[in-house]
Amino acid sequence: MVLAYVLGMLVPWRMLAVIGTLPCTILIPGLLFIPESPRWLAKMNKMDDFEASLQVLRGSETDITSEVNDIKTAVASANKMTAIRFQELNQKKFRMPLTLGIGLLVLQQLSGINAILFYAGSIFKAAGVTNSNLAACGVGVIGVLATGITTWLLDRAGRRILLIISSAGMTLSLLAVAVIFFLKDNVPQDSDMYYILSMVSLLAIVACVITFSFGMGAIPWVIMSEILPVSIKSLAGSFATLANWLTSFGITMTANLLLSWSAGGTFVCYTLVSAFTLVFIVLWVPETKGRTLEEIQWSFR
Repeated sequence: MVLAYVLGMLVPWRMLAVIGTLPCTILIPGLLFIPESPRWLAKMNKMDDFEASLQVLRGSETDITSEVNDIKTAVASANKMTAIRFQELNQKKFRMPLTLGIGLLVLQQLSGINAILFYAGSIFKAAGVTNSNLAACGVGVIGVLATGITTWLLDRAGRRILLIISSAGMTLSLLAVAVIFFLKDNVPQDSDMYYILSMVSLLAIVACVITFSFGMGAIPWVIMSEILPVSIKSLAGSFATLANWLTSFGITMTANLLLSWSAGGTFVCYTLVSAFTLVFIVLWVPETKGRTLEEIQWSFR
């Protein structure tokens, strides 16, 4: 994302789209050298290929005997389970994990974070920031640093507390941006107050990106993988991911229209979603740090 911001300052958007195809052209031939998933090969009963693939992944000098036996046991147990259909996801025992997993991923996008990231330059320009494109690049860099800190904190502080801090911080930051947009409409553009409001709006948006990166950026994906039962993990996980990206599509497509209608009103909407997200987390999201899958599943009964 930071690279896209930087390149966007240097080349026209059509050229940027062409540059975006380069990773794909590298990935396609690279796929030819990636070994097949060992677990999938074991599931398909291709045991020789399964062990060969695992040996490649672990290194030629690694003893894989123990892991081979563990995977064989896990695959044999999984094969005894009947494949679950989409209609069966509505069972009571699946309802709460699904609600939490899908809810967090949808709320992550409804908070408007992609609208902020995708339209950062336009938002900063509307807020009166002089070099809006450079400010957008700075936001991207700060997001990278904040995400790195989150990676270090995740298994130390716990998931739930980081989600609470993240959603609370986003709520306050988005509220500040909304208030500033309403205030600046009544302030002359050549005044000192207008400059101060522009700088505060920049800081508030940076704070929003930082607090998002502290929790709501990555942790909903972690939570989803930890709370979904094994029997529905692939189907439910795919559905939750679809819901996430459909919501992202909706937010991205409506952001420009909403910002044209009222920048302050748009951020009020995002603030309300973030406030609801905070309540959602406090009331329903459990702590999963240091707990086994069985312990997490038992807590939903």
